[in-house]
Amino acid sequence: MMADSKKQVILMKGIGVSSGIVIGKAYLMDTGVVEPAHYCHLDASDIDREIERFEKALNDSWDQLNRIKKKLEEDRRGKEHISIIDAHLMILKDNMLINDTVKVIKEERVNAEWALHTVLKGVMEYFDKIDDEYLRERSKDIEHIVNRVLVNLTGRKHEPVAEIKTPSIVIARDLTPADTAQMVKGMVLSFLTDVGGKTSHIAIMARSLEIPAVVGLESVTRKAENGDTVIVDGTTGTVIINPSESVIDVYRKRQEKYADYGKALFHYKDLPCETTDGRRIHLMGNMEIAEEIDSLIEHGAEGIGLYRTEYLYLNRKDLPTEEEHVRAYRQLAKRMSPNPAIIRTLDIGGDKSIGGIDMGKEINPALGLRAIRYCLKNVEIFKTQLRGILRASASGKIKVMFPMISGIEEIRRAKAVLEEAKAELKAEGRPFDQGIEIGVMIEIPSAAIIADMVVKEVDFISIGTNDLLQYSLAIDRVNEHVAYLYEPFHPAVLRIIKTVADAANKAGVSVGVCGEMAGEPEYALILLGFGVQVLSMNAFSILRVKRLIRSVSYAEAKKICKTIIGIATAKEVEHYITSKLPGLYKEEFWS
Repeated sequence: MMADSKKQVILMKGIGVSSGIVIGKAYLMDTGVVEPAHYCHLDASDIDREIERFEKALNDSWDQLNRIKKKLEEDRRGKEHISIIDAHLMILKDNMLINDTVKVIKEERVNAEWALHTVLKGVMEYFDKIDDEYLRERSKDIEHIVNRVLVNLTGRKHEPVAEIKTPSIVIARDLTPADTAQMVKGMVLSFLTDVGGKTSHIAIMARSLEIPAVVGLESVTRKAENGDTVIVDGTTGTVIINPSESVIDVYRKRQEKYADYGKALFHYKDLPCETTDGRRIHLMGNMEIAEEIDSLIEHGAEGIGLYRTEYLYLNRKDLPTEEEHVRAYRQLAKRMSPNPAIIRTLDIGGDKSIGGIDMGKEINPALGLRAIRYCLKNVEIFKTQLRGILRASASGKIKVMFPMISGIEEIRRAKAVLEEAKAELKAEGRPFDQGIEIGVMIEIPSAAIIADMVVKEVDFISIGTNDLLQYSLAIDRVNEHVAYLYEPFHPAVLRIIKTVADAANKAGVSVGVCGEMAGEPEYALILLGFGVQVLSMNAFSILRVKRLIRSVSYAEAKKICKTIIGIATAKEVEHYITSKLPGLYKEEFWS
């Protein structure tokens, strides 16, 4: 592939969401948000016509998504993405979205495009206040669907990604799950978007399809042109537009090494995850949606260490029923059997409404009525989920885990509700695992400080490092002004983790980590040395971490941790670890 020496070389950094290196030609897709016209003071006859236009656009959108769904049902590869398309079809039938738009058309006497745009704006403003990144990203689903309806209202044509005929790097402002679900591997080499985050649906689907991808590039659609040569490094989030021949040569060599490295990793899939001196570590997977299960199994996950159940409550007006809970968890239990699946109970925060749950306004949502606090205040909602978990436990090895525990009283109250649910099911003659294991997430410093008491109440604990860092360092990790302080190597964070691990090991209780730290080799080495026994992560980190575990001794990891616990700054800890890793784990540090 020849570089164009006449064009300016452009280097960009985004968020790498799916690993791999690709060199190819740019294909720009027009997926921009429709800017609707605004017509007001419509006559009564015009209002009726606008409502009819809106209803037709909804029906057209429904038909388009159903056609995509049917194609996916015929394609074995596409079946795992159908649940996301189903979620989008559900949004199209959302009474609140439809009724609010019709109401704006009637009351403000405006055209359908502007009314729908007005409703969307209110929804997006509401979601923007949500602290949790995963839930905040779900607003993109609503935005994608509304944009599809707007495209149909304005008469523009959808540009189907399935019709790309030559191998290309797709570049767009954003891509919908319907777009990514239709991607043909081999034709779509990679994709780049201006927007998006690590927990967006397109990121999840890119990892599932194993297509290298970088999102959050902000201006890639303005800087790249059709036919430009582009290098994508989905591991580092690096994108180079119009690279020189010498740079292309460097990345070709890296591409070959990465391909060899990826193949070599699968050698480890069926090998036990143990250190050179026999310490056994369990590597498990984090998941939100069903289509992630296949990838986790393929990469050797020994179970699910964290199932985030919030997805069941999204994109709907009503709450999920007990039967819906049972179906979701039973499918998970059967697919993962005989390995365990840890189901985290509902973890929503303040100032957000999902599944018919109105949280109300809170001055500081991150510190407000969220997670276990909400569940203990709304016991019937909590018990419905617990009954679903218990009933599904008859189909496989399921464990239940309570999030955001701050003290012993919360654990005891949550366990009491669980016991009530057990008693009800027993009286009804419904089978369940009467010895179901109970765990808690350690995310708040108060729980970490009394970890020696916490471990007496539960069967296992899991450290949620994402929130633990946020609460320990008083940092809003989605605030760009202080995000640089979000530092996993911070000595205080490391000491907190060690305190928790020490308490669990002393009590003979299993201790795991299910935050982002678990999936990075440099942090996994530290967690190993602290005595953590279970690491839970995304599918594509599992084999990298297993290779590390099998390359080091537990004794050496403990020795490294003994040194770093006395180091004063995060930068110094990072420097020490990065100086040690190449000698222990040479294959990971190719250039």
